[in-house]
Amino acid sequence: MLKLKTISTSLALVCFAFSVSTQAKVTVFAAASMTNALNQVAENYKKVQPEQELVFSFASSSTLAKQIEQGAPADIFISANTKWMKHLSEKALTVKETEKVLVGNELVLIAPKSSKLNDVDVEKGEWIAELKDNFLSVGDPDHVPAGQYAKEALTYLKLWDKVETKLARGKDVRAALALVEREEAPLGIVYSTDGKVSKGVKIVGVFPADSYKAIEYPIALLKEHDNTNTRAFLAYLESPEAKKVFADYGFAVK
Repeated sequence: MLKLKTISTSLALVCFAFSVSTQAKVTVFAAASMTNALNQVAENYKKVQPEQELVFSFASSSTLAKQIEQGAPADIFISANTKWMKHLSEKALTVKETEKVLVGNELVLIAPKSSKLNDVDVEKGEWIAELKDNFLSVGDPDHVPAGQYAKEALTYLKLWDKVETKLARGKDVRAALALVEREEAPLGIVYSTDGKVSKGVKIVGVFPADSYKAIEYPIALLKEHDNTNTRAFLAYLESPEAKKVFADYGFAVK
């Protein structure tokens, strides 16, 4: 009887430990462009909440939103545009009161560090000649927010028709960045934060702010994932400490 009681107690402790471990994990689905900044935020957060396990999944906002819609176990979603947050909100998959804009960004033209190109006037479009028989690296405009912003800006500047057939379409903005880093594309269009964090590229031009809609990153808790741990990390993401990290990586913060 004593042995049976001991086994039962041990099982109870294991179950309790497993429960605490499960509850302590917070899974964040976030736009690929936030990879470096969020990893730094997480590192800082672990110093004040060492028991908290943070798990990130970085990809195109559209890919993540579709995964969430299909039941992926995400607690928090951070999109690179409002479209995909609205998509999930309209399907009642978010905790609406937590929906808000976390940070902002801007669109830039990049080239490999070795490129002789510098200080490009993006509006004039003379930089397109640098492509020659090569491709312009962008996030796929059909579903990647960075690519959609790029298409919007190029269309506004009446340059889209000149580059539409010269696009190397990445699965997300980091894939577009990688092509330029490896010098497989002479130019690319990414977010300012991507250009700044990369050691293999340089920003050679900035797209006019009025050529595309404001780049905003909305955040929200996901339905049925609203608990003490997710609320705590959500609050931390809006703290002065986290905002400083975002600003250091080039994001616009309020």
